[in-house]
Amino acid sequence: MAWTEHRLDPDRSRRRLQLLAELAGAKSVREREHPRRARVDRLRELIATRRRLVS
Repeated sequence: MAWTEHRLDPDRSRRRLQLLAELAGAKSVREREHPRRARVDRLRELIATRRRLVS
């Protein structure tokens, strides 16, 4: 599927930004409450990224 630039309607764009803000807020709360888990998740993500780059 080719990348095409299209304009979202304003309501959809607003809802998308609101959802992304809520997800970011939930992630920051989770990281504050479980810092060890956040470190483990970041390490797993880094390892997965490195494996994808090497393959």
